[in-house]
Amino acid sequence: MYAITVPTPGGPDALVWTEVPDPVPGDGEVLVEVVATAVNRADLMQRQGLYDPPPGASPYPGLECSGRIAALGPGVSGWAVGDEVCALLSGGGYAEKVAVPVGQVLPVPDGLDVVTAAALPEVTATVWSNVFMLAHLRPGETLLVHGGGSGIGTMAVQLAKAVGARVAVTAGSRDKLERCRELGADILIDYREQDFVEELRKVTGGAGADVILDIMGAKYLERNVNALAVNGRLAIIGLQGGRKAELDLGKLLTKRAAVMGTTLRARPLAEKATITAAVREHVWPLVSGGRVRPVVDRTMPLRDAAEAHRVVEGSSHVGKVLLTTA
Repeated sequence: MYAITVPTPGGPDALVWTEVPDPVPGDGEVLVEVVATAVNRADLMQRQGLYDPPPGASPYPGLECSGRIAALGPGVSGWAVGDEVCALLSGGGYAEKVAVPVGQVLPVPDGLDVVTAAALPEVTATVWSNVFMLAHLRPGETLLVHGGGSGIGTMAVQLAKAVGARVAVTAGSRDKLERCRELGADILIDYREQDFVEELRKVTGGAGADVILDIMGAKYLERNVNALAVNGRLAIIGLQGGRKAELDLGKLLTKRAAVMGTTLRARPLAEKATITAAVREHVWPLVSGGRVRPVVDRTMPLRDAAEAHRVVEGSSHVGKVLLTTA
């Protein structure tokens, strides 16, 4: 098969379309013939040599895919060759085939085509596990989503609205904020011109956000804590603004608040399977019913992964950038 490899870490041109050995599904795995994958920030970090795959994972980038099952490994039941699926991966999505633990495989939701389904696994697993399983967002609460125009942001807005929460977003352009409003966001904050702490205080009567989903890390830590409501929960899932910052524990204690940090890629298979099952139970009916939809900015050939990385690095996109093998 062919795959996008990274012989030497570096810029987008470090991505090389290369012939490589076909993967073989092991115990409890299925072999997926990839139709599409998606570009995630983690792929950019891996390309730069900053985020190695976990032990045993495929060396190729790509944390999600969609396609058709080509073979079943030993011990797999409940699936058949030819089934259209999408899957959460630890790596290997930038390839024509990938072996996937069966617990991370999902059916393509009713009403969705197999290419678009590639936009779902990573964002739904990330949002559901952090906003709902970890931070326990409840109806009537306020969720603040940083990077509302991203793939994760556009999904977080929709899922939070679907459960009856109020949603605030930050984004760096009026166009992105307008797209978030169309998806259901109630409070729109241009982080280039507005202070999200002050804006939240204005619209919440000084209360703040009950849950914050943060991709920035250190740069936003102090202000995120300031923006939290009493009993608020801050879920940090990215470090685009750095990894080290000072935390005022007194303020955290006064607010009886919690700061939590998670990653998804390196979690044990059993945890990923639990998250995948929760996504299938809670999110898939919303997608099939048309209440939640993946937002796709553009679709490009997998061979053009370098250009796709440039698009994502430029942050001009809204939602997901997909790569297709066809």
